[in-house]
Amino acid sequence: MDASAEALAGLAKFYAQHGVTGFLATTWTAPADQIEAALRTIAQSAGRQDRGATLLGAHLEGPYLNPARCGAQDSRQIRRAESGEAMHLLELNVIKLAALAPEYPENHWLISECIRRGVTVSAAHTAATYDEMQYAVRLGLTQTTHTFNAMTGLNHRQPGTVGAALDLKELRCELISDNVHVHPAAMRILYAAKGVDGIILITDATRGAGLPSGTQYEQDGRRVIVGDESVCLEDGTLAGSKLTMDRAVSNFMRATGQPLETIWHCSSLNAARSIHMSHRKGSLEVGKDADIILVDGDINVYLTMAEGRIVYQGKN
Repeated sequence: MDASAEALAGLAKFYAQHGVTGFLATTWTAPADQIEAALRTIAQSAGRQDRGATLLGAHLEGPYLNPARCGAQDSRQIRRAESGEAMHLLELNVIKLAALAPEYPENHWLISECIRRGVTVSAAHTAATYDEMQYAVRLGLTQTTHTFNAMTGLNHRQPGTVGAALDLKELRCELISDNVHVHPAAMRILYAAKGVDGIILITDATRGAGLPSGTQYEQDGRRVIVGDESVCLEDGTLAGSKLTMDRAVSNFMRATGQPLETIWHCSSLNAARSIHMSHRKGSLEVGKDADIILVDGDINVYLTMAEGRIVYQGKN
């Protein structure tokens, strides 16, 4: 959201150190001009990065969310999808993934328009019922954002958003596997329900990633505090995470008891499929981009190659 090419290059370099070969830069709920500025900068900076992961495009998370499930998103700026604003953002041609609350009829047209343009749509910061999720899936929604978090939980009479995520085969489920946002037991339940092809590991990382415990900074005029394992507002609300992808994979392996050769899809191929880039990304196959990382058994990263270029090499 800094709308800074230098900041994006810094993100790309940091990500490469943790085994990321390509990423979507995520915007959050803010006034329209700030979101537009961020998206324009992402569009201008997209592609290969010097000593960093490839910037593949943008992930629009908000502002078309449900304020009752806002989490650390600024509830004052949450709104329904007005065609003038939303179309203007789409026409920047950089958004690959749009996250919104699908329960609002005012957002339904945007789901359809995104699908028409090849933009993946995910349910996020939502109080959608099971039936509302079914309808959104019929419109083309195919994903749930940071599953279990900022959405309606599972009840045996009202399955809610989580119930839909677990049950509907059309949905891939994002997962923040930091052991803070989601308990390892819930990770196992999700894995049992969705299988290796139905989960996309994400970091949900914000400014706190890479910063030492005790660091404080401002976000949307609010103080954010970096803890040992989490990033929170002063009232304790989780404000994204400090997770890195190497730790996400390691945590998920431990939670599920599955080896890397079984669950690797969750950290690469499933995400590439989600944003319609699996013809180039997500697996080691002839004809695809040479996106390769070398890790040990504990998922410590020794080398990262993005599109045939070594962008990070550890000391060992």
